[in-house]
Amino acid sequence: MYINYSIKLRLFLIILLLGIFSCGDNNSLKNDVDVCIYGGTSSGIISAVAASKMGKSVVIITPKDHVGGMTVGGLGRTDVGMRQSISGLARDFYRKLGKKYGAAEAWAFEPHVAESVFMQMLSEEKIKIIYQSELIRVNKPQNTIESIEIQGIVDKKSTTISAKVFIDDSYEGDMMAKAGISYTVGREANSVYQEEFNGVDPETMHTIPHQFPDGVDPYIVEGDSTSGLVAGVANLPLADKGSGDKKIQAYNFRLCMTRDPLNKIPISRPANYDPNRYELLTRLIASKNSTRLRELLNINEMPGDKTDINSGNTGFSTDYIMGNWEYPEADYDKRRQIWAEHESYVKGLLFFLTTDNRVPASIREEMAAYGYPRDEFVNNLGFPHELYVREARRMIGEYVMTEHNCLGKEVVHDGIAKGSYNMDSHNVQRLVIDGMVKNEGEVTVFLPGDYPISYRAITPKQEECGNLLVPVCLSASHVAFGSIRMEPVFMALGQAAGIAASMAVDKETSVQQIDIDALIQKLGNDPYLDGRNPDIIVDWRFHKNQVAIKGDWQEGVEKLWSSKERYLYLDENASGKIRFSFNVPKNGRYEILFFNPKNKKLRPGKIPIKVKSASGFQTVDINPYSSQGLNTKMISLGSFSFEKGDEYYVELEASETKIPVQAAYIVIKSN
Repeated sequence: MYINYSIKLRLFLIILLLGIFSCGDNNSLKNDVDVCIYGGTSSGIISAVAASKMGKSVVIITPKDHVGGMTVGGLGRTDVGMRQSISGLARDFYRKLGKKYGAAEAWAFEPHVAESVFMQMLSEEKIKIIYQSELIRVNKPQNTIESIEIQGIVDKKSTTISAKVFIDDSYEGDMMAKAGISYTVGREANSVYQEEFNGVDPETMHTIPHQFPDGVDPYIVEGDSTSGLVAGVANLPLADKGSGDKKIQAYNFRLCMTRDPLNKIPISRPANYDPNRYELLTRLIASKNSTRLRELLNINEMPGDKTDINSGNTGFSTDYIMGNWEYPEADYDKRRQIWAEHESYVKGLLFFLTTDNRVPASIREEMAAYGYPRDEFVNNLGFPHELYVREARRMIGEYVMTEHNCLGKEVVHDGIAKGSYNMDSHNVQRLVIDGMVKNEGEVTVFLPGDYPISYRAITPKQEECGNLLVPVCLSASHVAFGSIRMEPVFMALGQAAGIAASMAVDKETSVQQIDIDALIQKLGNDPYLDGRNPDIIVDWRFHKNQVAIKGDWQEGVEKLWSSKERYLYLDENASGKIRFSFNVPKNGRYEILFFNPKNKKLRPGKIPIKVKSASGFQTVDINPYSSQGLNTKMISLGSFSFEKGDEYYVELEASETKIPVQAAYIVIKSN
């Protein structure tokens, strides 16, 4: 189990790590490296680790005083879609996290725990990090970047760094933009890529969950249009259906909070607090007769008695709609101003929900029970140090990913990672429609399955630049980016970029001209870049010839926000058997993981599972009910010896079951 260190000890560790990884005087840095990465996001870390494991010298530059992006910035409830689609160093990261919590994998976690895992990965590779330095200039004669110039935010010292290959892993795409690469901002018209879900869509204003009910008045004096609009509503016309614009889906902070009285910092009145900013919220509460905090905020429980709070399924929440439209193209000073406005908005929202008498007492009491955790974001009084930049610039590269890829209508053959989350974009604007307040811009489209993401989507056009890769602000339409923009996918794309950059260095060629087949083979055969075998997955849906099913099994669906996980189950008093068969690529010990999706019908009880290994037959009892916690969907059956060439299996057999039983897929993981 993870041991919660004291705040003082954690502060000491952070200071020690900063001392190890920061460059101090920027001019002391050796300026020539193989791979230079701008952006200390989760993708940036994995890019760096991958390139380092490929034997390349690497530096990460970030304008912030930490690395890890949203994964360490409050987004502890991972948006993942189909877990089977995540492999390589990204999957290894979530397994390392799992060890901290005594689980096979952890997809829900505390920010400081995620940060400790990332820092350990960087430490093992001895990767240099330059903190609090902004990108000033990209030196790119013709179509090759020779160097970049950065400036320290605090000391104002400038440093020039040259590299053979550059990777823009920032959420904003600053290196890409300064290098003169083609990009776009906002929503394309549907006609650009013959899409259905991209542009303005008035119809969603009556169907989406993050919406105002009919009848909420937008005017300061209700019913009087001459009195002006309340805060948070724009006096703009609604454009035609399917048209494009330069507007951006809303940002917010993912709030890690706690109810532990010994660990919480109470919610307090922020500077420049204005309760009139939340007038719309009072009208929303009244129109819906809301009495519970969870009707306004999406509160996800996390380990350590903490939360990941996101914008709620309602019209007014933590998303600061329209407050970010200038952010993608803004300079660093303007971005800091926008960042501060978002922080002021959400801190004021929490204070309003805690103290304002217009909020029902039941909601105020619930909100007052929460506070900022003392042991998270310790240099920021418990408040997240990462603004959730859901989308900024998007490159127009060698290939543009669109909704056709996400929906499986167009399949690329140079896939380097997989997406599987639904096409998900938050609201873009809040307008007056027929005398009522309405949000517009949300997209929620479920996918039929996972899909490959093209290598060409992370490369600029050859004529624009031959030594730059862009895994985060990649080449995708707005609506496709809404599916791709998940942290595990960014990590997977980052790994591909790190390997591709190394291949370009080795072959002294452009990133567009590397052997893409060799890259895909490397990702498939050596996903952890340490010689361990790739995972073997046997899924009842996709590997019919390896799964034998007999008896009374029925198909069930775990309905998630991001996807629909399908599984098989036996009701009480039913009988059935399911066998997952497999071979291994070489002799060795392997851990077997049994996926057990959430099911409200499950109850405590033991289910025997038989494993045939090189040592014979063993029976492992599992309790499906115990896997309903935050990080226990993957149940480890233990480690077993297997030999190449033989056939093995995992078998679950039940006769007149006393409790519901279910099965979906197994993972055979190399130790």
